[in-house]
Amino acid sequence: MLNGKKIIVVMPAYNAVRTLRQTCAELPREIVDDVLVVDDHSSDATVELAKELHLTTFVHNRNLGYGRNQKTCYREALRRGADIVVMLHADYQYSPRLVTAIASMIAYGEYDLVLGSRILGVGALRGGMPLYKYVSNRFLTFFQNIAFNHKISEYHTGYRAFSRDVLLKLPLEENSDDFIFDAEVLAQAIYLGYRLGEISCPARYFPEASSLNFFRSAKYGLQVLWVSTKFWLQSKKLGRFRMLAPQTREAAEDYYREIPGGNSQERKSQPPGTP
Repeated sequence: MLNGKKIIVVMPAYNAVRTLRQTCAELPREIVDDVLVVDDHSSDATVELAKELHLTTFVHNRNLGYGRNQKTCYREALRRGADIVVMLHADYQYSPRLVTAIASMIAYGEYDLVLGSRILGVGALRGGMPLYKYVSNRFLTFFQNIAFNHKISEYHTGYRAFSRDVLLKLPLEENSDDFIFDAEVLAQAIYLGYRLGEISCPARYFPEASSLNFFRSAKYGLQVLWVSTKFWLQSKKLGRFRMLAPQTREAAEDYYREIPGGNSQERKSQPPGTP
């Protein structure tokens, strides 16, 4: 806990058996109350390793995508009473040691949502980010800052922390199950007036770290431009989009299961918003 706030780290995972152990080894366990792994139907031994590490583990019945994985992560963290949820990739691309710093910015009331930025400082290219990814990151972030009338250094990091209130209020079920989920979440948070903070975070690029290939990156970039355009149109009252409307869709829950063992606890029957 930090400042009386329960902190849960969630890890969306897919074929992460080679990196999960090291990621968990560097977590600041003195402040982390629980670690949840959601496996998106990996073909390797990710689930078995998560059980060996005594992590609360869930597995999708089939491969459903990065966005759906996050939806499962946040739902289960809220069920377990999280006040702050830190999303950390299981592929060791981001530094687990920064969980304390990121969570504290919410725990002490400064921000509602915090991003670990690879762009602040000089860490991105030095850490191995491909040049084309760096250039596209800068272009998309520039476009988004204009569309959102906001200013942050990077919208595309996978290292994020949320207050409980943010996760309860955002219409997450209106978002994609694919990678564009990340951009949609930030558009929603800014539209609803939540306070976004950032912290500099070095990133590592190596063969075991997950990364989009060029063609999927190009698709993601086009989707980011469309999400940003929708935000701008609605902010100017020139259109209305479900993504920026209050939550209306019920969350499905029959596509994943909890794996017995590890640090699992019996699933509570009350909805995530119940105290």
